[in-house]
Amino acid sequence: MVFVFLLVLLFDVVGCLDNGVALTPPMGWMQWERFRCNIDCKNDPENCISEKLVMDIADRMERDGYQDVGYTYISLDDCWMSEERDSDGSLQPDKDRFPHGIKYLADYVHSKGLKLGIYLDMGLKTCKGYPGSKFYIQRDVQSLQEWGVDMLKVDCCSGGSDLIKGYEVMGFFLNQTGRPIVFSCSYPACIGNQFSDYMGVAKLCNSWRNAIDITDSWDRVYQVMQFYVLNTHNFARYSGPGHWNDPDELIVGDYSLSDGEERSQFGMWAMFAAPLFMSVDLRNIKPSSRNLLLNKRVIAINQDPLGIQAQIMWQHAWTDQGMVSGWARPLVKKGSYAIAILNGSSYGMPAPINATLQDFGLTNQDGYNITDAFDGLSLGPHKLTQPILLKLPAHDTFLGTVVPL
Repeated sequence: MVFVFLLVLLFDVVGCLDNGVALTPPMGWMQWERFRCNIDCKNDPENCISEKLVMDIADRMERDGYQDVGYTYISLDDCWMSEERDSDGSLQPDKDRFPHGIKYLADYVHSKGLKLGIYLDMGLKTCKGYPGSKFYIQRDVQSLQEWGVDMLKVDCCSGGSDLIKGYEVMGFFLNQTGRPIVFSCSYPACIGNQFSDYMGVAKLCNSWRNAIDITDSWDRVYQVMQFYVLNTHNFARYSGPGHWNDPDELIVGDYSLSDGEERSQFGMWAMFAAPLFMSVDLRNIKPSSRNLLLNKRVIAINQDPLGIQAQIMWQHAWTDQGMVSGWARPLVKKGSYAIAILNGSSYGMPAPINATLQDFGLTNQDGYNITDAFDGLSLGPHKLTQPILLKLPAHDTFLGTVVPL
C-alpha cells in the first residue's frame, strides 16, 4: 500500500477521470433511502440488503418498463459487505446475504441488460461500520474490475485530512482498469458549505453529492431545492456531459409525498440535470408514481444532451408561508427551453401564476409554443409578454417545454 502514497507524493494532481461515460445524467435504482441498512434477512427476507433484493429489482426494471426509458444502473449502497476482509485483504460480501458473490450478481444484472453499481467509503470504515477503502484503494478497484462492476459510489464518513487525495488515487486506479465505471463522489457533501472546488470535482468525478441527504419527507426534499436556489460558488456552472451535480435519490413512490410533491421532486431533478436514481420498492409501487417515473417527456428534459443545469430566473413570496420560483433550462433544439414553476409555499390556497416567458429570460419576438411535460397537453402559442395563467397548488410544480414559433 506504500505505492498509493508514493503516487500522491509524485503528482500534484493524480489525474482526471477518463472513462467516456455519463454523457447524460445516469439513471437507475439505489437501495439506500428506501431499504437503508436492513440486514435482518431472518425476519425480513423480502426487504433485507441481499442478492435476492437486487435480483428482484432487476427483474422489475426489465419487466415493468424502467429499463426501456433509460434506467440502467442498479446500485448497492452501504451494508453489502462482510464485517472483515478476507485473508488476502480483499473485500467480500456478506456470505449469508450474498451467497453467490458479487460477480454472480453482476452477471445476473448484465443478463437483464442492466449495469451493477456498488458502494465503498474512503475512510477506515463505512458509515455503518463496514471495512473502508483507506490503505486498500488499489486492491478494491481490482475487485470491482474482477466482479464486473459498472458504477462506484464512494462515501466519506471517516475520510480524514487526506480525503480528496484519496478520491484522486481512486480515480487514477479506476482509469487503469480500462473499464467504463461511473464514478460517483460524496466529498463535496461531506466537506459541506466550505467546499468550493467544483472545477476540481468535475475533472475527477462523473457525479458528486453536494447537498444534504434525502429522507422520505417533503421538508428534506425542499431543503435540497433551496440549496440549488442558493447555487453557492455557482456550482450549476460545472454541470455538463460526463460530470453532474447530484441532489440525491428520488423518493417518488415511497410513503411521504403527495402527488404534487412527487411531481415537484421529479420535475425539478429533471431541470437540475441530476442523476435520476429511484429509491423505492418497485415490487410495490402505486400506478401514479410508476407512471411519473416512466414519463418520457420529463426524462427527455433530464437527458437533454446539451446538459445545462437550470437556473432560477425569479422568485417571490406567496403570502408569508413560502416562495414561488421560476426556472429555465436551455435545450439542445435551437431556441428551445424547459421551464418550471415551483410553488414551495405551504399556504393552503393554490398560488395564482401570471408569469410571462420574458420573465424566464426568453427573447424570441415571435413567441413560443408551450407544452405541459407532465401530461403532454399544449398550452398553445404565447407571446413574450403574454401571461402564463395557472393555479398552482402548494408544493406542486408546473414543468413545460417551450419551442420558438
